[in-house]
Amino acid sequence: MLVKAENRTACCCFLAPFVGVLAVVHVTTGQSPPMAAVERSRMSPVLLTSQIPEEQRLLSWHNAVARELVPVTVMPHSAGPFTGRLVTDRVGTLRVSTVEADAHRIRRTKAHIARSPEPLVAVGAQVTGRTVLVQAGRQVTADQGDLFVYDTSRPYFLERPESFSAHVVLIPRRMLDLPDEALDGVIGTTFGTEQGCAAVLKPVLTTLVSSAHRYSAFATGGLVNGLIDLFSTLVTERYEGLAEGAGTTRDHVVQRVREHIDQHLGEPDLSPESVARAHRISVRYLHRLFEDEGITVGRLIQRRRLERCAHELARRSRTMPTVSAVAQRWGFVNPAHFSRVFRGAYGLSPREWRALGLESGATMHAEEQQAGG
Repeated sequence: MLVKAENRTACCCFLAPFVGVLAVVHVTTGQSPPMAAVERSRMSPVLLTSQIPEEQRLLSWHNAVARELVPVTVMPHSAGPFTGRLVTDRVGTLRVSTVEADAHRIRRTKAHIARSPEPLVAVGAQVTGRTVLVQAGRQVTADQGDLFVYDTSRPYFLERPESFSAHVVLIPRRMLDLPDEALDGVIGTTFGTEQGCAAVLKPVLTTLVSSAHRYSAFATGGLVNGLIDLFSTLVTERYEGLAEGAGTTRDHVVQRVREHIDQHLGEPDLSPESVARAHRISVRYLHRLFEDEGITVGRLIQRRRLERCAHELARRSRTMPTVSAVAQRWGFVNPAHFSRVFRGAYGLSPREWRALGLESGATMHAEEQQAGG
């Protein structure tokens, strides 16, 4: 496999597990893995229309696509006999397939989605011909060698204007530790594969689809993880580029997160997980946002809560709530834990802090009275 020198270091790092997997198989055996080490010797076509009576081909193709991939409506360009070949398999959590067929159109509607609601992200590699993809208000054309991406949980339209072949991998959305807005940025788009992460992802995807069945479960796991990591890097790379171009910088997102934390300090279940959920981003991405902030999200939540408690405890008022009441108001549910972290931050117990604040306040009040007298 040749990778251009201009490919990003990050992509090459993610390629390492993939290369290692292939090396383990080759070094151990000196050749392709023996039959005893593989799950099956070869993938069998799910459907070859040439072996089916002409009047049944389209219906058989339609049923096979719905069963092995996702339900859709298939509309051939011509009224003649439909010719196609569909090869598919499961590789870990992924569905992989190679599709070769005459020109046709595919439409996936809300009714289709209701029959197979699991969110899947499709990553395709155009081998021959073209694919015109329409989804999320975008229309793009994948030419030979390009990658294309679509989301099966949303309606889409695919136009194959001539005979074509393509490899497609369906990735469960839950396997992608990506913020929704980052994934939204690549749905209904294409990637050229001349350079960058896409140049690394394409051969990995092609190998996974066409050859993964030859490797052991251990080796296949490495391929799956490598593909998911590479795709995630590709998505993040484009998302961060678009965000910078649109002025939606990381600083703006961090500021929104900080404001959200301040507004929800009194909620006991406030946590990095709830913050990420509220902003529709992954926990890992949230932590990445705060890498340059000098504090983790969990520590920030605790610090802001302690600051609010310290301010309230030091404030003089006619009705002073108990220390436990103050702690609970700002999200601390365990009094012992609150006292421990408060002392760690301020060097005094909450009661000592309150007493010191009241003493300081009384001294200041007396001084003001003397100055006024």
